[in-house]
Amino acid sequence: MSEQLSHGKQMASLIGPDLRRLLTEVQNPEDARELLEDLHPEDLADVLSELEPEDVAEILRLLPDDLAALIFERLPEHLQGEQVEILGVEETADIAAEMSADDRADLIEYLPTEVGEQILDTLSRIDPEAATETRTLVRYESGIAGALMTTDYLTVAPHVTVAETIGILRQRGEQLETAYYVFVVGDSDRLQGIASLRQLLLAEGKDELKDVMTERLVTVLPDTDQEEVARQMSKYDLLAIPVVDQRGTILGVITADDIMDVLTQEGTEDAQKLGGMEAIEHPYFATSFLTFIRKRGTWLVVLFIEEFFTNTALRHYDKVLGAVQTLAYYVPLLISTGGNSGSQSSTLVIRGMAVGEIKMKDWYRIAWRELGMGIVLGLGLASIGIVRVLWLGDGKGMAAVIAVTLVGIVTMGCVVGSMLPLLLKRLGADPATSSTPFIASLVDVLGIIIYFNVAQWVLAEVIAKALAAKAGCP
Repeated sequence: MSEQLSHGKQMASLIGPDLRRLLTEVQNPEDARELLEDLHPEDLADVLSELEPEDVAEILRLLPDDLAALIFERLPEHLQGEQVEILGVEETADIAAEMSADDRADLIEYLPTEVGEQILDTLSRIDPEAATETRTLVRYESGIAGALMTTDYLTVAPHVTVAETIGILRQRGEQLETAYYVFVVGDSDRLQGIASLRQLLLAEGKDELKDVMTERLVTVLPDTDQEEVARQMSKYDLLAIPVVDQRGTILGVITADDIMDVLTQEGTEDAQKLGGMEAIEHPYFATSFLTFIRKRGTWLVVLFIEEFFTNTALRHYDKVLGAVQTLAYYVPLLISTGGNSGSQSSTLVIRGMAVGEIKMKDWYRIAWRELGMGIVLGLGLASIGIVRVLWLGDGKGMAAVIAVTLVGIVTMGCVVGSMLPLLLKRLGADPATSSTPFIASLVDVLGIIIYFNVAQWVLAEVIAKALAAKAGCP
């Protein structure tokens, strides 16, 4: 991502200042197309992203609508919103009419409801079919297959020949979101099979699609979570996956480029949540200062309040600390170790759930596995801890306390860190909410309880003598 942004800035610095001047000299929009034909729309979008909004709007006005649409749909959502305000409803609708159906629906969904409706009403006059498609797609809430699918795909009947199908592809290919698959449908648009471009090219022209198509279909329902869609496409190495209803009627198609966007978005959100904050929708510099304060401040307050329990736990064992002051020296070491082990387990489980390796039914297997790893890892750290305590000259009793505590804390961290994401999933929450800071804070409290209870057990005689000596002081 950083390389992409750097490339965009380099392009902007090289051609950005001259782009608007060159375009203003063209005689008609088609001359602009010829001027920019060697530049990929993605690169042009990167260049425009670095320019002032008014200059971007002027350039879009100078371009043919179809070329402007290719660039516009590649702009970040917040920049699209800025352009809608500058261009107005009429000009935006002209561009939107040339956009792919799914990108057009994303734009309408992002805009304020009133503005989106105005654009759709205007689009109804320009291109009624596009308006109808868009209204169909925006019905689905974000995060599910229905919101990702496009209606720009090719369907043919099973008796159509391969030669006829290739002819149709040549005629309509530029209008399709994907030309790599042909979807074979029967009565009521029920999906019967899929023919890939490779299958078409290798087959005889006289062959009918019903003899060429693949009938082992991989499909998703419109309410399938977008992460599950991504898993299915990755598992079966698909460039597109059809969305069907309960009767098998094809509703739309989700393409690989949309899934790549989903994976980037989901990965960004999970990384932010694992860092202990709410997900940020826009790039860093496009996010307002107040938004950062709200998104970060909320979780900082929650984690700060959670640490109150750590303070309370320490105060509860105040007498023990007073009796054996050496115990206080090891508190940071022990609770950080517990937090680290918990964060490791939490991260592994969250990632495993995200890629479909871990299911809810696997909880007991995970618990046993993490219990075993916690004990083994704890014993390894305990051996190092013993050496450290004895080297500092704090005695065998203290070494025993640290060793037992490390085994207990690491084991507890592994089990709690692995089970908490599963519990949140069961409750309907995002497992990534069990972020590293959250796990660390929770394990801090439990670690202190384990530590001082072990100390009271192992050093009971030492603590009792120290307390008695203090009580006997004048």
